[in-house]
Amino acid sequence: MEEQDVSKTETTIDLGYLTGMLRQLIEIPSPSGYTDSIVHFVGEELERLSVPFELTRRGAIRAVLKGEQETPGRGIVAHLDTLGAMVKKLKSNGRLEVAPVGNWSSRFAEGARVTVFTSEGKTCRGTILPLKASGHAYDKEIDTQPVGWDHVEVRVDEFSDNADDLLQIGVRVGDYVAVDPNYELSDNGFINSRHLDNKAGVACMLAAAQALRQSGHVLNQSCYLLFTIFEEVGSGASSILHGDIAEMVSIDNATVAPIQNSLEAGITICMMDSSGPFDYHLTQRLIDLCDANELKYSRDIFNHYRCDAASAVEAGNDIRTALVCYGVDGSHGYERTHQFSLFELTKLLAYYIRGESIVKRDRYDLGPMKGFPTQPLPEISIG
Repeated sequence: MEEQDVSKTETTIDLGYLTGMLRQLIEIPSPSGYTDSIVHFVGEELERLSVPFELTRRGAIRAVLKGEQETPGRGIVAHLDTLGAMVKKLKSNGRLEVAPVGNWSSRFAEGARVTVFTSEGKTCRGTILPLKASGHAYDKEIDTQPVGWDHVEVRVDEFSDNADDLLQIGVRVGDYVAVDPNYELSDNGFINSRHLDNKAGVACMLAAAQALRQSGHVLNQSCYLLFTIFEEVGSGASSILHGDIAEMVSIDNATVAPIQNSLEAGITICMMDSSGPFDYHLTQRLIDLCDANELKYSRDIFNHYRCDAASAVEAGNDIRTALVCYGVDGSHGYERTHQFSLFELTKLLAYYIRGESIVKRDRYDLGPMKGFPTQPLPEISIG
C-alpha cells in the first residue's frame, strides 16, 4: 500500500447544514421502491452544490467530486431508501393487512402513524395497531397476543367498515405505506427519529461535499458519491458501480447495544459483518485517518448486518470495500443518534475524499505482482 500523508489538516464542517439537511431528508418518505421524490431532492441539492451527477434507470445517483486524477476510481456510498410497508390485503373489518418492506419487526411498528400512497395518486393517514388494541375490550389479552406482521393492521383515518369501503377510498393491494419519522433534535444534541438509517449517512455525505465545495480545495483524485435506492431489500450498490470503481467506503448505522463495541457518540469502523471481513488496507486507511486527526472512533463486528458493500461484491465487482458508521441506538426501530457522531463521521469522509487511492495498481482489473500490497506477518525461519 502506498504511503499517504494523513496528518492533520483543517476541514470545516457546517453542523447547521448537516442537521438541517438531515431534517429535510427525514421528512421525505422513501421506503424501498418509492424513492423518486428523494432522488429528485438529492439531485437538486447536488445541482445547488455544483456537483455533476447521473442517474440509473431506476434512480440511483452517481455523482462525482472531480480531482486532478481519475483512476483508480474511489467512491463513498449511502442509501436513500428506508424501511416501510405495503398493503397486502383489504380486510373485511375495513382495515389493512400489511407486509414489511425491508427487514424490521412489527414490534417497532405498533403505534406508528403512517401514510398510505394509493395507486390513484391520493394519500390517506392511519395507524399501525395490534389486532387487539383496546385495553378496555381485551384486558390482559393485550399483553399475551403474539408479535408479528400477521398480528398487526392499519386503521385508516377514513370511515371504512369493510373491504368495499377501502376500495371506494382508493386503497389497493400493493399500495406503499410510509411510517412517520417523529423527528426530534434535543438541546443536548441527541436526535431521535425513525429512518436515521440511512438518511443520516446521506446527510453526512452531502455535508462533506458542501464543506469541500466551500473550501475550494482541489482534490488530488476524483471521488464518486453514490446514492442507492434498494439497500434495505438487498440489492443496494449492485447496479451503480459500472466496473470503474476500485475502492468504496459504505456509510451506514452502527449497532449500539450492550453486546456490541459501537459508539453512539463517535465513529464506528466495522471490521466484518455477516457478509465477511472488509478490505484490510482500506479499513486501515480509515483507522489511520481517525488517529491522525484525533477523531473519536471504535471498532466493531456486526453479526446480523449487511450494507451496500455486500451487494456490490456479490454482483461480481472486484473492489475493496470498507464500512464506517455513525452511532444508532435502537436500529430499525425508533432510532437515536447524536450530532457529535454525525459531525465526526462527516470529518472522516472529508479527509478520505481529500486523499488518494490506497493502491495505485488497482487501476488495472488484472495486472502484475508489482505494486500489490502486503499485510504484516511475523518473520518465519525455514530450515
